[in-house]
Amino acid sequence: MSTLILPGKEITFSNDEIIVSKTDLKGLITYTNTTFCKVAGYTERELLGQPHSIIRHDAMPRCVFKLIWDRIQQGCEIFGYVVNKTRFNDYYWVMAHVTPSFDDDMKIVGYHSNRRVPDRRVVDSIISPLYAQLLEIENSTSNRKDGMNKAFDTLVNILEQKGIEYDEFILTL
Repeated sequence: MSTLILPGKEITFSNDEIIVSKTDLKGLITYTNTTFCKVAGYTERELLGQPHSIIRHDAMPRCVFKLIWDRIQQGCEIFGYVVNKTRFNDYYWVMAHVTPSFDDDMKIVGYHSNRRVPDRRVVDSIISPLYAQLLEIENSTSNRKDGMNKAFDTLVNILEQKGIEYDEFILTL
């Protein structure tokens, strides 16, 4: 079973730190905390107004982001393992908790994400091989969208075979 190939060095942060960011409806960063800036290698000024995808690592399957976006746009929270890239093309793993932010009328006005240190055993033994498989599927077609949809269907089938939703899968690893 293959695992993700991640160039650069892994950046870590301590278990008592939380990476926090907020975005608007289009995914533009409206808030970052000091830990986010430190780990990602950017200043707050450099991050504010940028698409959150500024930290998207090429080794992160697009189908997982599709799943995340589908859930939060429906008003649901979601948990997931994510590998991000730093300003200097290094990488860092997180266990992300992403939630929509609502106004007084319960209309979604943005998104909020808290990221913690992930369980290394789970990353190495389950998530990295799964993401490598999904990336291979995504890259198996010349059309990026078709590849993403094919990998998404694979992920959904894996979850259906286990009889669980994505969050339950992630939180029971």
